[in-house]
Amino acid sequence: MSAEVETLSAEEAPAAASSSFYAAMRMLPREQREAMYHVYAFCRAVDDIADNSGSREVRLSDLDRYRNDIGQLYAGGRVTSRTRDLVGPVRQYGLLKDDFIAVIDGMEMDIVRDLRAPEWKVLDLYCDRAASAVGRLSVRIFGIAETQGIELSHHLGRALQLTNILRDIDEDASMGRLYLPKEALRDAGITDTSIDAILASPALDYVCRGIAEKTRKYYDRSEAIMAHCPRRTVRSPRMMATVYRGILEKLIARGWRAPRVDVRRSKRTVLWAVLRDGIF
Repeated sequence: MSAEVETLSAEEAPAAASSSFYAAMRMLPREQREAMYHVYAFCRAVDDIADNSGSREVRLSDLDRYRNDIGQLYAGGRVTSRTRDLVGPVRQYGLLKDDFIAVIDGMEMDIVRDLRAPEWKVLDLYCDRAASAVGRLSVRIFGIAETQGIELSHHLGRALQLTNILRDIDEDASMGRLYLPKEALRDAGITDTSIDAILASPALDYVCRGIAEKTRKYYDRSEAIMAHCPRRTVRSPRMMATVYRGILEKLIARGWRAPRVDVRRSKRTVLWAVLRDGIF
């Protein structure tokens, strides 16, 4: 982890955050916003460890430092540069140790071995650790009731992560990773285990459309949950859902046949999300 990330302040964090994340977080009251920036900085730091070009041993060691530091933070022990900005949010919002550890465990899954066509149950575990655990930390800061917050984290976390997987197929492949589930590939008649062969297969479009339909259902359930939450508590997650669902719909319209044109969020989608939630 670089010193720049270690010393990231709440005011500096927006510059490091993705613009869609920043747009969703800026609508929060200041204390909640700053807490979210610190949680984001933690998540981004461990994600960067998983994706950097260092050896597996070094990256696993770096993650262990985070795991140990989180343990010490909750045990009332030494606070390090990796955890000092989390002290306030943990105390103020009751953030759970298990959720921070789950995020680290999710990044570890990418280091122990590059995920290539995992079984659905493994992919679901990865989504829970890499995305839904972040959601469980976030909903406590947003002030969503616990039962609704856990359920929203489950569905929206998986929706966002699967959208990223469907969007970043080629980028992930360049790192030797393929998150498309083994069962979906097999059902489409894809038996070649080579990533290049899978990405070039005409059946890839069928595979991805099936996953996209599952992802749509996660968004539908997320929206149904948010409809029963106080509006002020779900402005940020609703905006993230709007933006990323927009990406998913673009992907579906484009399809997954090679060559694949890059799909990102549109400013119009972000603007709609902001205006709909009455931010301005």
